[in-house]
Amino acid sequence: MNAPVSKEPLDARDRPARLTVGVVGAGRVGPALAASLQLAGHRPVAVSGVSDASRRRAAELLPDVPVVEPAEVLARAELVLLTVPDDVLPTLVEGLAETGAVRPGQLLVHTSGRYGARVLDPALRAGALPLALHPAMTFTGTAVDVQRLAGCSFGVTAPEELRLAAEALVIEMGGEPEWIAEESRPLYHAALALGANHLVTLVAQSMELLAKAGVAAPDRMLGPLLGAALDNALRSGDAALTGPVARGDAGTVAAHIGELREHAPQAVAGYIEMARATADRALAHGLLKAELAEDLLVVLADQERRPGGPGPGETR
Repeated sequence: MNAPVSKEPLDARDRPARLTVGVVGAGRVGPALAASLQLAGHRPVAVSGVSDASRRRAAELLPDVPVVEPAEVLARAELVLLTVPDDVLPTLVEGLAETGAVRPGQLLVHTSGRYGARVLDPALRAGALPLALHPAMTFTGTAVDVQRLAGCSFGVTAPEELRLAAEALVIEMGGEPEWIAEESRPLYHAALALGANHLVTLVAQSMELLAKAGVAAPDRMLGPLLGAALDNALRSGDAALTGPVARGDAGTVAAHIGELREHAPQAVAGYIEMARATADRALAHGLLKAELAEDLLVVLADQERRPGGPGPGETR
């Protein structure tokens, strides 16, 4: 169970000392977090990055901070941010520990949502202090990310004795710490990806279809609608469901699929699966009558079995 986090100002004894900060992996996340820590009084001293894009991000967000090899980042910094892709992280940690780059007492922080603190066990055995601090935010790789960290939730996992230090660092970056148990990290990350990553795909598909329908500014049309839908969903959950699926309008749903088959066949499978999931949730929460749900699910199953599908406007 998550323990409540105090909103009172941090006592000086609970604040981490001003630290030298290094970043291994200058993707979209690392430079933004280091820049936030710099605003809190910490001092970025080194960053590693291979691609031209990584070096540009480092130069923009961390000007005058030298770009060096990962081992040199660890040699210079007391607090090291490991901001590399999830699949790279375990091998990176093992390599740094095996080569002696990790120093006793060094704070080693990774920002992967998938992993908890155990992925840092090789560094822990070398004497490092392991923290998993995952910002629940989408990043652009620009200065706007630093502003977006204000009020951003962080999934925090760390040994109990480092809990206060982990939470203090998050608060210093402007975030809100949320304690996630080690064994719950994969589910936590899946939940965030399901909402945020798939939302981008849905919105992009919707904008493309509106453009094909002749809408001059799809983003302007969708902005208020999707903003209201998101707000309603966060406030009311499934009670916010609206539209033809929630109403049980099987004919309308079939017509939608017919249009998609003609104009955007790549979107058909996603529409059917989301419609089925929406129908299941609406039925479970008493928003959709059972007989209407049955007709709707029959239509979806029929459409799924028919690669050619109905023509525009046709029903079953």
